[in-house]
Amino acid sequence: MGTSRCRGLKKARAACWARGSGMQACVVLMAAALVPAFAADRYSVDWGKVNRETLEHYTHLLRIDTTNPPGNETKAAEYIKLVLEREGIPAALVALDPARANLVARLKGNGSKKPILVMGHLDTVGVQREKWSVDPFAAIRKDGFIYGRGAQDDKDNLTASLMLMLLLKRMNVALSRDVIFLAEAGEEGTSQVGMDFMVEQHWNEVACEYALSEGGYVSARNGKVRFVEITTTEKVPRALRLVAHGSAGHGSRPRPDNAIIRLAAAVAKFASWQPPMRLNDTTRAYFERLATISPSEEAWRYSHITERDKAPEIERYFAEHELGHFSILRTTISPTVIKGGFRSNVIPSEAEAYLDVRALPDEDIERLREQIRHVIADSNVDVLPAARAMRPSSSPSRIDTEMFQAFERVQKQMFPGAITLPSMLTGATDMAQVRARGVQAYGYGPIVDDNDSGLGGAHTDDERLAETSMEKLVEFLWRSVLETAAAK
Repeated sequence: MGTSRCRGLKKARAACWARGSGMQACVVLMAAALVPAFAADRYSVDWGKVNRETLEHYTHLLRIDTTNPPGNETKAAEYIKLVLEREGIPAALVALDPARANLVARLKGNGSKKPILVMGHLDTVGVQREKWSVDPFAAIRKDGFIYGRGAQDDKDNLTASLMLMLLLKRMNVALSRDVIFLAEAGEEGTSQVGMDFMVEQHWNEVACEYALSEGGYVSARNGKVRFVEITTTEKVPRALRLVAHGSAGHGSRPRPDNAIIRLAAAVAKFASWQPPMRLNDTTRAYFERLATISPSEEAWRYSHITERDKAPEIERYFAEHELGHFSILRTTISPTVIKGGFRSNVIPSEAEAYLDVRALPDEDIERLREQIRHVIADSNVDVLPAARAMRPSSSPSRIDTEMFQAFERVQKQMFPGAITLPSMLTGATDMAQVRARGVQAYGYGPIVDDNDSGLGGAHTDDERLAETSMEKLVEFLWRSVLETAAAK
């Protein structure tokens, strides 16, 4: 018997007799003391063997081209289905479009708790092959990294979810709740074939108390983990169009109502104006916790961001040096596309710009449009919705749940000396749809070192992930799910 377990047994026995408890109560107390502190300690995993298998499945999935458009996710879904069924885990393909299937698999628990859903999306964004140093669909292994489109978005989480199911089945884990695996199609902009379809027409197959997906990450500096970031909410894409109107005319006769000049003036306003700063429960907790592990100068900024006289200076610093922090302080607006004119000698009557708006979860979009009109101050420029809202807004997931507390316990076990940070994702994921259904949804992710910041990240050229990071991702998910799903 281990030393720590002996100490626990002695303490339980002493406490029992000190209270004058009966023999039966003593037995219960001593039995409880023998239960390992972590659920994962009850299951011995050969991580060397698991890691080899993890990288095999990961590289295989990276070699399947599921670029969206067109997606063709069924190819990857069929591979996962074959792997699961070979282990005796039933899996089903659910498709609105036969070429773009979603996969659902479930391991049954005893029903004492509601299910937990683990997710990973099958599709990836496209590539510009000429800008890659390696074949983006060859899963090249080089210098401890694996290169490939989807390496960080999202075939790492996809593989981790697959390995979780295999381990739960092989080790015959007694579950207090069902564990559901959803590999969804269409996350990269076409969720009508993926998450929308599953939520609207197949909700009973994925309904759950907790959902775990992409979005978070483990931050390391010079190889040492500083914090585990778990996303509890995310910004909401709400694109807008600016349409400037003027009179058409000959290019040889400049006009004061030139639509392109009006549009350019309107777009230029966003160089100096963004919606005001507004923290929510998630971002407030994020900065408070981050300050506790940061060098003094950084900690000062994180601790004083809410002070009116200091906030402008801190925001300017973030805008120049920490864009991620600047972006989570507010709804953000970025002009990304300008269109206007059709011939070099014709002044057009209309010109248009696209605004990428990433709104805070509780943003009033109509009120925001009115603010933008006021800032532009030109009645000849319309502010219009650019497209149907793809993802719903919802309240942030809580940080007092069994699931979030499990993340904190596992972080302390795997990365002692680090902390767990709740955070708001500036991008968008399929967690938005389940969170809008009342599910407590959390984003987790792999280890990323500050030295690699911006290199080979999601959607970049030469997207890559360290082999060891992929391995730790599986272990983190395994331990976290066991903490909340393994029967006592």
